[in-house]
Amino acid sequence: MLFATSGEFQELFVRAVAGALNFAAPIDAPAVGLDAVSEMLTDQRDRVRTRQAVIMANPELQERDLIKLISMSAALADTLCRHGVTESAASLAAEAGVAVFKVGFERWIAGGGTRVVAVDAGITGRTQGRDRRPLGVLP
Repeated sequence: MLFATSGEFQELFVRAVAGALNFAAPIDAPAVGLDAVSEMLTDQRDRVRTRQAVIMANPELQERDLIKLISMSAALADTLCRHGVTESAASLAAEAGVAVFKVGFERWIAGGGTRVVAVDAGITGRTQGRDRRPLGVLP
């Protein structure tokens, strides 16, 4: 997560995913969470980039950061399960969401784009339309 407010970050991600389950398929709910956390980080690029450099220079901090990502995935999966998603589907959706965040974060730190994860505008638009089919099959 790479910043001091990792608890707030995880809480925001989990809360957004839980809310998305009212209108999105479980595999798509993490996209709404990604949009929320991306917005949170947008104005913090310089600070986060500096912190990332410190973490990359320290194996213990790298390990700690990976543990935070694992914890976030577990929290997302738990939230999905509490909303009636099977354990295997919840784990898949949570792991996919965290993987997308990790790749997007690394690209953002390297200077790509203005947001951590540029979620396709169609994702949030389609999910807000209450269509619960997986986004991959929407027109």
